[in-house]
Amino acid sequence: MTIKFIADNHMNNKIGFKLIFAVGITAIIIIGVYSYINLVSQSDVLFSEVERHAIQQSEIVKSVTRYDMLLNHRERIHKIINTIGDQPCINRVRILNKEGVIIYSSRSNDIGKMVDKDAESCYVCHAEDKPLQRLPTEDRTRVFRMHPDSDRVLGVINPVYNEEACWNANCHAHSQEQTVLGVLDVTMCLTDVDAQIRASKIKVIAFAIISIVAISMIIGIFVRKWIDIPVNELVKATQQVASGNLEYTIHNISKDELGELERSFNIMTQKLTEARMQLFQSDKMASLGRLAAGVAHEINNPLTGVLTYSSFLLRKAENNPELHADLKVIVREAKRSREIVKSLLDFARQSMPKRERADLSVIIRRALSVMENQLTLNKIKIEQTLDETLPEIIVDANQMQQVIINLLVNAADAIGPHGGKIKIVSSVLSLSPKGMIQIKNAICSKNHNLVDNDFKIGGLPSIKLKVKTDGREGFINIDPIYGNHRNHYALPYSKDHLVELYCPECHVSLIEEDKSCPECSSPIYALSIPSQGKLEGCTKFGCYWQRWDVVDLKGDKQYVEVIISDTGCGISNEDLPKIFEPFYSTKDQSGTGLGLAVSWGIINNHGGTIGVDSELGKGTTFKIRIPV
Repeated sequence: MTIKFIADNHMNNKIGFKLIFAVGITAIIIIGVYSYINLVSQSDVLFSEVERHAIQQSEIVKSVTRYDMLLNHRERIHKIINTIGDQPCINRVRILNKEGVIIYSSRSNDIGKMVDKDAESCYVCHAEDKPLQRLPTEDRTRVFRMHPDSDRVLGVINPVYNEEACWNANCHAHSQEQTVLGVLDVTMCLTDVDAQIRASKIKVIAFAIISIVAISMIIGIFVRKWIDIPVNELVKATQQVASGNLEYTIHNISKDELGELERSFNIMTQKLTEARMQLFQSDKMASLGRLAAGVAHEINNPLTGVLTYSSFLLRKAENNPELHADLKVIVREAKRSREIVKSLLDFARQSMPKRERADLSVIIRRALSVMENQLTLNKIKIEQTLDETLPEIIVDANQMQQVIINLLVNAADAIGPHGGKIKIVSSVLSLSPKGMIQIKNAICSKNHNLVDNDFKIGGLPSIKLKVKTDGREGFINIDPIYGNHRNHYALPYSKDHLVELYCPECHVSLIEEDKSCPECSSPIYALSIPSQGKLEGCTKFGCYWQRWDVVDLKGDKQYVEVIISDTGCGISNEDLPKIFEPFYSTKDQSGTGLGLAVSWGIINNHGGTIGVDSELGKGTTFKIRIPV
């Protein structure tokens, strides 16, 4: 019983059920009212037709008996009335004189009796205890029951008025002053009429029930397709995310508002995944910093002692080949351990570069000379296409040499001992600032900081703004790279909708008055960049216009680009996004996973970028860009 109650309660709380229930109630009310009005209208039309027919029959009886009345042929009148009274559904036909005595009747035992003037069929003529002189046609009919449990009957009261032919007739039964001579009373059964009305009621009720069920089913199908299934998919997706599965993606997205919500959900999970990876990498770096400090203190000193004494013993054991070989292994492994510790310290320190003017071609050749022996042993051919007209750049030459060596070592390891080719190309590029310049500071008009160090996009602190759209409030994190649009939206949005932007701290508006987007004419926002003017952008979702006058006026910027490509084994698509993470290595036990992480940190500190393209079995290409 408890399980059934919980299931029923869960069903009642579903939005699809609520919509179907609401539509069903609405359909019941509308169709019910329509059916009632239709049934009443049909009944009225049918009854009016029966009344008209009854009055016509009454007039026919008067016409048929008129001649015999004038001649006072009583037997013929009795015969006519009996003949008419024998017709189907004719209950009785009576003629009453002015005193209310039945003088003719299709039921012989009624003749000579006085009618009850208080009965329902006589009420209209004797409502004021005296007979009416004239009776309107619409008041001649009455519906009543002979007995409480009998069928309904229709009574037609047709007054017989005095005419000139009457007071001039041979019988001279009436004087000229008398207005009403008597009343013709015809009563007809309504059994067939009532049966038709009941049949109409059944048809209308059946139609109403079928219509309500059909409408509810049709609406239920569309509600399930357009609302229930997408909402259930969203609920399932949120449950997956709540359980920690940030890789869950909603497919079969519709083109309505729920589709926009599903797209926003996919973007949200993607941003959450990026944020989690950034947090994970930050935790790694923090842990590595603590580890490196401990390693430097706890391992470096005894390792130096081991290396010193083993090197001393190695020189003394030249005449003992067996001992000399063992000591050589100790020295080699001690040096390798020292290099691992040095890599840990280099990565953890991330010291600021000591910049000076340097020729990148010289740095590349110096790195190649360091790697020459290893490359020769691995039968690796070097192809250099260096631009001798490269301008000097302001860099830390030692750090840049370390980056080149790290990439060459990785290329050699990827190629292996069977030989291959490494190609190095350098050139000068002129690139637009859009997509290259980082927005490192941003404030509102009241000098509140808008940079959000807690939420990063592409590893960089984002710009956090408060947003209002369609009556909803939330936050938006803007990509810190000028011209990029990897924005994170913390609320559902619709394309082409306008937003209002505010400072998250003081809620001052960031909208520029009397300015509009040159591309779509929508309002624009403006962020103050200390000592670098203002960053402006469009407030309409889907429009990516941005302007940073101070940066744009400088025009395109020159970059020195170095491309290092190899013919090695390549990197899989699964490993490619992780290769710059510390401790992540594709070399199994032979690598520390720190070389590329250190290289990324050095290039980032120089304001440059490093990217990679790779294909399994065909090789890998690293691309470095350093601003001139």
